[in-house]
Amino acid sequence: MSTVPRTPAVRAAAERPAHRDGNVLRWLGAYASSMAGDGVYYVALSWAAVQAGTPAQAGLVLSVSALPRAVLMLGGGVIADRFGPRRVVIGSDAVRCAAVLAVAGLLLLTGPRLWPLTALALVFGTVDAVFVPAVGALPARITDRGQLARVQGMRGLAYRFAVIVGAPLGGLGVAVGGAAAAFGLAGLLTALSLPLLVGVRMRQLPPDDTADARGRTAWADLVAGLRHIRRHRVLAPLTAAIALGDLGFVGPLNVGLTLLADERGWGASGMGGVLSGFGVGAGAAALLLTLRGRLPHAGRVAGCSILAASPAIGALAYAPTLAAAVGTAVLIGLLAGLSGAVCAALLQTQADPAYLGRVTAVTSLVSLGLTPLSMPLTAAAVGAWGTGPVFVVSAGVCGLGGVVALGVPALRRAELPR
Repeated sequence: MSTVPRTPAVRAAAERPAHRDGNVLRWLGAYASSMAGDGVYYVALSWAAVQAGTPAQAGLVLSVSALPRAVLMLGGGVIADRFGPRRVVIGSDAVRCAAVLAVAGLLLLTGPRLWPLTALALVFGTVDAVFVPAVGALPARITDRGQLARVQGMRGLAYRFAVIVGAPLGGLGVAVGGAAAAFGLAGLLTALSLPLLVGVRMRQLPPDDTADARGRTAWADLVAGLRHIRRHRVLAPLTAAIALGDLGFVGPLNVGLTLLADERGWGASGMGGVLSGFGVGAGAAALLLTLRGRLPHAGRVAGCSILAASPAIGALAYAPTLAAAVGTAVLIGLLAGLSGAVCAALLQTQADPAYLGRVTAVTSLVSLGLTPLSMPLTAAAVGAWGTGPVFVVSAGVCGLGGVVALGVPALRRAELPR
């Protein structure tokens, strides 16, 4: 494969550790600001929906963004690869900022109403379908391959920071000025990402990676991306392992934890404590990868982490006390955070950069597109069989991801570049 010569300035930037590279830090600041804006947005949307309608209507508003996200995610990967991830992320943040500020102004004039909230949720779901693949494709264009594992750790820390900051800021906005003020704050935080993204420098792709794309239809691009995954010795099993891990972790635990807390009488504060445990564990995993920059035997680490998280997920439903549940959640967060960061780094380094948007779209489709749609089924299963059996089945599905990762020699032996 031929490569494009890099200028001395670009080469020097690539050789710097990611945490000292201004280009990476600009991207990271933009990502953290955008994610914090999302956190404020979800608080504002929840509050406004409850004020505007019945609990059932509010639930519909909060879930309506899942459908366009699931339907359009694969197409979003094609768009990210065709137009460039930085351009797509800038456009996505600009659209979200404009939509949120428009709804903030409308609520300020008319008060909470369901139709603008529903329209806003649809816009967010549609934009997420292109934003998520583009965000996944960006790191490989802004830093050297040897820094991609550290970048994934830094991204994990930025996300945890945004989660910790976003919800309280949203609550403060609602308390001070209602939903309109909270939406306005969300728009401003998203707007902060735009100048940072404009300042991010992109590395050019090797000509051989993009030459065959000229004249192809969007459908042909999508098929080419799926073929790239299917024929790759590492990407194909890695995609399957990620999908199984997400199916066994993300959806069932999101709705299952709420029902478990209600069943055990932990209340909202107890559920918050368990969620904080997840966050602490995942943050510790992200910090580890940020400090080390690289973990040896990445394929084995990913597989073992997924496999070890499986019994912990099942054990959560049988924790005898709230303290035990929080401790179990810390362990799950640590293992899931470690496996997620390592799997993401492997995706970044194994996939051809020209296909990264489409590869990210496929791997994100399950956790961000299809899994939210499975939550009503999970709730129904808990109602029929109880939390224990559902958590055990979820643990088994998650464990299958680890079995795939360790059972395929090419993935088990995969390493991150030095």
